[in-house]
Amino acid sequence: MAKAPVLTPQAEDFPRWYQDLINKAELADNGPVRGTMVIRPYGYGLWERMQQDLDARIKEAGASNAYFPLFIPQSYLTKEAEHVEGFAPELAVVTHGGGKELEEPVVVRPTSETIINDYFSKWVQSYRDLPLLINQWANVVRWEMRPRVFLRTTEFLWQEGHTAHATYEEARDYAAHIHRNVYARFMTDVLGIDVVLGRKTARERFAGAVNTLTLEAMMGDGKALQMGTSHELGTNFSKAFNTTYLSKDGKQELVWQTSWGSSTRMVGGLIMSHGDDSGLRVPPRLAPVQAVVLAIKGDEAVLAKVRETGDRLKAAGIRVQVDDRTDTPFGRRAVDWELKGVPVRIEIGPRDLESGTAMLARRIPGGKEPVALDALAGLLPTVLEEDQALLLRQSRERREARTAEVRTVEEAAEAAAAGGWARIPWAALGTEGEIALADQSVSVRCLVAEDGSVPEGDDAPGTLAIVARAY
Repeated sequence: MAKAPVLTPQAEDFPRWYQDLINKAELADNGPVRGTMVIRPYGYGLWERMQQDLDARIKEAGASNAYFPLFIPQSYLTKEAEHVEGFAPELAVVTHGGGKELEEPVVVRPTSETIINDYFSKWVQSYRDLPLLINQWANVVRWEMRPRVFLRTTEFLWQEGHTAHATYEEARDYAAHIHRNVYARFMTDVLGIDVVLGRKTARERFAGAVNTLTLEAMMGDGKALQMGTSHELGTNFSKAFNTTYLSKDGKQELVWQTSWGSSTRMVGGLIMSHGDDSGLRVPPRLAPVQAVVLAIKGDEAVLAKVRETGDRLKAAGIRVQVDDRTDTPFGRRAVDWELKGVPVRIEIGPRDLESGTAMLARRIPGGKEPVALDALAGLLPTVLEEDQALLLRQSRERREARTAEVRTVEEAAEAAAAGGWARIPWAALGTEGEIALADQSVSVRCLVAEDGSVPEGDDAPGTLAIVARAY
């Protein structure tokens, strides 16, 4: 009888494969409240690596970290009408505390534009106070009707940036800088995920924004996932909260603002972009463990060589874990590391000691080959960079192969139903076509220019719409 696969094959049931992988790779569990999740140590290690790299890029862009309260007075959200309307169905509202009914209900943070603007209005007095560039790492709560771990959960982790500027041009350029130089570079250079940079249509943009810039990635099943967004808020919130500054000309002016965020949804994107029927494939630049050194048998000489090899690789700057748990069968341990997607396994047994080699197993391209033990420290950095580049190339090739050029709404819907994306001239689609697609669970993910750049407006000549089914 054939041995049952560890994971449901992707081709058989992609959502079940996704859930199987999260469980078997020990990434997360469902929380006790519907829509919440418990992120397990290995899954949190992936998030920590993302957080560390992104945090450095955000700080390089000039923003400083701060923290604002989890609870927001309900009245704050009513100050910007479009904002409260957009978030109303997702709000968690606290009406009682300390055994008493609250004088004013408080909202559990769905996003922080309102509370941060209340403080911006106090902190900004003069043009000398601008630009004000703030970021916070926090959790947020948005009541989710159809939860899926990492992709859509009632509570999730994220960073949210909020800035205030003296002019529209400064705010516009900063939102674009975060979009292109922080998010896009992180996702391609570290996550190894090909992303399309574009702008949202009026129907899809963030509630309270005048423009939303997005990064869309194609998952392994051809659906789209929004990986991050950067918003131009104009003066909508500064009007609502009277956030003004004294200009060099001695006039009171409204500030121009941005907000931008990325979340633990990126972990879901990582899984669905790079995972295969054997488990995760973690990009080497991201991987908390880039190489695991496994002892095949509990022979003392083998264990000594395994530990020595681990020390030499650590000294060479590689993130290494030694697996000397020889009371657990070698095959089971190898499968577990494969599920977790560690880029490289170095397997050492008694025969390897005799030949002065180790078996090098590469998770990303697959395959094994014997390598001289003395050559490992010099070889692995090159191997890891090759595998990093391969993941990005595969991600890009998948998107290009599964994106159809179409001219009609019907053709766009067919392409999405077939498990791919469509590019259609916005002039041929328009708002009416966008609504017609939405009735078929297909959405306009973003608008792009013919050369792949971000168009300056929805109606710019030659603008194309990227159309797909989405998570």
